[in-house]
Amino acid sequence: MSTSTVSATSAAPKKDGRRKLTLPWILLIIAGGLVLISLVRTISGANDLTSIGQVSGALQLAVPIAMAGLGGLWAERAGVVNIGLEGMMILGTWFGAWAGYQWGPWTGVLMGIVGGALGGLLHAIITVTFNVNHIVSGVAVNILALGFTQYLSNFTFDTVPGGSSKQSPRIEPITEITVPGLSGWLADLQAKHWFLVSDLAGVLGGLVTNLSLLTVVAILLIPATWWVLWRTSFGLRLRSCGENPIAAESLGVNVYKYKYIAVVVSGAMAGLGGAFLAIVSTGIYQEGQTGGRGYIGLAAMIFGNWMPGGMALGSGLFGFTYSLKLRGGAENVHAMLLLLAILLVAVVVWQLYKKKHVQAAIAAACAAGLFVWYALVDAVPSQFVDAAPYVTTLLVLALSAQRLRMPKADGMPYRKGQGK
Repeated sequence: MSTSTVSATSAAPKKDGRRKLTLPWILLIIAGGLVLISLVRTISGANDLTSIGQVSGALQLAVPIAMAGLGGLWAERAGVVNIGLEGMMILGTWFGAWAGYQWGPWTGVLMGIVGGALGGLLHAIITVTFNVNHIVSGVAVNILALGFTQYLSNFTFDTVPGGSSKQSPRIEPITEITVPGLSGWLADLQAKHWFLVSDLAGVLGGLVTNLSLLTVVAILLIPATWWVLWRTSFGLRLRSCGENPIAAESLGVNVYKYKYIAVVVSGAMAGLGGAFLAIVSTGIYQEGQTGGRGYIGLAAMIFGNWMPGGMALGSGLFGFTYSLKLRGGAENVHAMLLLLAILLVAVVVWQLYKKKHVQAAIAAACAAGLFVWYALVDAVPSQFVDAAPYVTTLLVLALSAQRLRMPKADGMPYRKGQGK
């Protein structure tokens, strides 16, 4: 055997045995989750878990998180960590409301995107040009955005009828669409509370009832991002900057240019999420209305392993949890205790199969505790209901940490000319 053959054999990449989160797997996860939730709904009697209102509310709450997560994906695929998503969302809410109440909601959407993009541009200048630590820059952007919008509100919204220093006047709503006939039929089917059939009707009904046109645009941005980043030469060059910028530069890629584009687009996506909050979700700008959704969007992106499909799945999970909090919170979250207990039983079985007995014992103890809690109480305390979205964020990140694979050069310093 020749030396070159030996070298090639030894250099062969090792397979880690993990499956990629492809579209068929995502659909399988969604189907399995729907069956499990249907089972929990039937046992607990919490029929609002999969109602049309619940799904519609979850979708509306998931969109801002998904836009923040999509923004984080653009930046980190180019090698720039974007902790400043929260601040860029704040800029999106303010600029969206400021333009929206004066010139209409679609102008507000456009200005919200511009506001977020300006935050992204600032982050790009600090991190790419001046090579400042990405975390420090992101935190600075968050602080600056909060103070900047508070300052602007004092002499803009405070001087107009219906506004104050902490909120804007009411913004004209964006057109909502409902599929006639189909929406009513699905509502009747969901009201029968049949196992799985009614749950599926509730999910589909939530997607065709009172759906904002901006929601449709936001959802279409997810597959559009996948196509741009994974099916075009532009996307290949951008992702190469996040994997190995030195090698990319040696092949003629302008790394600074692609990092700038990625971070500005990242800010624009987060700004769109902020504009959605102000224009669609509430109809007004309110100080502090982002509520940490930029950070939760970042968590959704990490849960999705820096892929659009997984990010959308994580955003849907967080949106669903938020919706549980707002609709019949105590009863719905009480039912979710049973769901978590069943999921932990599955974790026990999997850990035993992998011969990890310590992890299996811990999961079994947690499952037993949740089963006891579910059996002893009829409704969980309101404090736990309020904390449910954030607890979900921590649990999801903890359980998914072992399969994560971030871009290799994500957050690493880079100077122009290193590849020469």
